[in-house]
This record gives sequence, C-alpha cells and structure tokens, in this order.
Amino acid sequence: MPLNEIIIAVKGAGEMASAVAWRLYMSNFRNILMLETDYPLAVRREVSFCEAVHEGEKEVEQVRALRVQQPDEIKPCWQKNAIAVAVDPQWQTLRAIQPEVIVDAVLAKKNLGTHLNHAPMVIGLGPGFYAGKDVHLVIETNRGHNLGKIITSGEAEPNTGIPGSVKGFTVERVYWAEHGGVFSTTFDIGDEISEGDRLGDVDGTPVIAKISGVLRGILRNGTPVRRRTKLGDIDPRASKSYCGEVSDKALSIGGGVLEAVCAHVFSKD
Repeated sequence: MPLNEIIIAVKGAGEMASAVAWRLYMSNFRNILMLETDYPLAVRREVSFCEAVHEGEKEVEQVRALRVQQPDEIKPCWQKNAIAVAVDPQWQTLRAIQPEVIVDAVLAKKNLGTHLNHAPMVIGLGPGFYAGKDVHLVIETNRGHNLGKIITSGEAEPNTGIPGSVKGFTVERVYWAEHGGVFSTTFDIGDEISEGDRLGDVDGTPVIAKISGVLRGILRNGTPVRRRTKLGDIDPRASKSYCGEVSDKALSIGGGVLEAVCAHVFSKD
C-alpha cells in the first residue's frame, strides 16, 4: 500500500498526540487528520498542533498543521503538505475519511469510545485500553524501561500521577487546577519564573510557583478548566530552547506508534 494513500486519524492534538503525528509525518505518512475540542488543554503549546484551533495553523519543528472547517478541506490541506486539524470532539469526521489507522492519543486514562472495529488498525496510548479487546495495540506511556513499547495483549501500566524528574523536581514543577473555573494568566511559554511568582489563578484561586525556571508550558489565558486540569509546567533547567522541542518521552511514544503503523502497512505488501 503506497504511503501517500494511507489515511491516519489521531484523536487529540496535544503534546503526545502531536509527537505521534510529527514522527509519522517525518516518515512520509502525509495524510494525517487530528481531531480536537474547541478548548484544547495542552500546556506545551509550542509543540502541540492543537494551537491551530486558535491560530489557524501551527508549526512544530518544521512540520505545519492547518485547521480545517469541513471534510472537503482535508485533502486540499494534505496537498499543501500539512497536517489537518479539525474541531470534532465527537469524531464524526472519521466516517467521511475512512482512515486505515486510528490513534487514540487523548490520554484520558480511560477509553472514551474507541473500538477496534473503527479501522483496520486501532492504537491506544497509555492506560484505559486493552489490546486485543477494544484496540488492536496499546503503546506504553509510563516513563521507564517499557516507555514506547507496543503491547499486543493487555494494558499499559497504571498512571502514577507523578511527573518525570527534572533536576530532581517532580510534582513541584507541574501545576493543576484545585477546582473548576476559568484559568487566567499574564505569563506565556518561555517566560522566566521565580519561586513564589503567581502564575495565574482559577476563578480567583492563585497558582503559585514552587520552583524557579522557565515556563515550558502553560494554558492559554481564559481557558475553561476542570478540577485537576494541568495548568502549567516549569522547567528548572531554564533553557528556553526546550520549549519548542519535542520531548524525549513524546519521541519515544511517537516511535512506538510509528513502529506499529509500519508493521501494519508493510504486512499488506
């Protein structure tokens, strides 16, 4: 099956979903559609194609995505060598494009309605999916020895709830909403932060920085959030260049999906 005929749909367009799309695109899979909500919740927005929802387009490490409004805009988008991003939280567009591969990269920690009969190859990222029952394959998303591994039967490791360690900091560098509301902030990605700074607030409840560094990620000002929504990520290494680079974890997960897709496609030759 020629690569230029293979249609791949990715549910979600946040950091990990974007790394998946980026690695597939860089491997010459060019017919990629990403499905998002009206208010994406990615904090690492510089490496998330979901920014196209707000800006109309987004480039991540020299790969461009464009927002499409209607199904008939998808193919022209691909012809421009761009990834297509659609606001479609109910995934209705899948019927129109009939993808060969579906990747559920929402990272909801539970299955929100993905089934293995939705496409010839259906892949789920992380906990919430059972390979061989509701998806064909699962990709491990937990940091450690098995990160990026393809699971052909069973489930991924449970979510630990503890962010990866950066210079010895874990939970201190990541911030979540204490309750639902609207997140407000005057900061943006790449800004330098000092311990004690007020990163923003959720309906008046302040979010205070526990460490110093650079804001590697933060939600857009005015984003509606629920309790435990991730709000921001401070990088204590304080290197602004990291803000626009796909992370090691995301590359590993994207590599696992790429391997799975290639194995599926090449088995048809």
